[in-house]
Amino acid sequence: MTNTANRPLEWYAERTAWLSEFMSEERQQVLRRTLDRRTRYMTILTENTYHAQNASALVRHCEAFGLQDIHTVEDRCAFSPNLSIVRGTDKWIDFRRHASTAEALGALKAQGYRIVATTPHREDTTPETFDVAAGPFALVFGTEHAGISEEVVASADEFLRIPMCGMVESLNVSASAAILIYMLSTRMREQVAGWRLSEEERAEILYRWSYASVQDAEAILQRKYPNDPK
Repeated sequence: MTNTANRPLEWYAERTAWLSEFMSEERQQVLRRTLDRRTRYMTILTENTYHAQNASALVRHCEAFGLQDIHTVEDRCAFSPNLSIVRGTDKWIDFRRHASTAEALGALKAQGYRIVATTPHREDTTPETFDVAAGPFALVFGTEHAGISEEVVASADEFLRIPMCGMVESLNVSASAAILIYMLSTRMREQVAGWRLSEEERAEILYRWSYASVQDAEAILQRKYPNDPK
């Protein structure tokens, strides 16, 4: 698929409407209903997740709870979800891959995100006390064994932990992510007025989702809009 970012709203609307002619009404409603719950107010950054099962779980968690983006650092190992586990959910979210932790943190801060490091070793906030309304935030998850890097610790605006009642000190990255993404996305939707995507973001994503939902979408669009770039 050709890169179609930064097109006028009318461009997306026309082509989405054309592609919708090749989808059932039910499918169109599913796409629009799902998009209505999507957000970029909250996102995640994962550092060098090397277990495919954990990478797959992170993808499924983000898709299930409406996070549109996953930011990844892959300077030591690739973020490689198992396709048999994600089962197509990776089609509906966007991957933002970064060459280093410094690059990822810089990009997120430039976009106005608070860097929230997840760790059991700091006492700052819990899922219940974290201020979701203070501004957009990125949850940072570290490697499976070492946790977050010292670079993240030094750059973090806040720290977040899941309180434990038993002998276990911490959960694995997949379980921690599921709890935090669910709890904080729920609180975000209840307490933050501007958590939804912008009109421009919605139009661009709906076009891509419609494209992904229609068999031979490229050929169909080329017949209707022959002057579009291939």
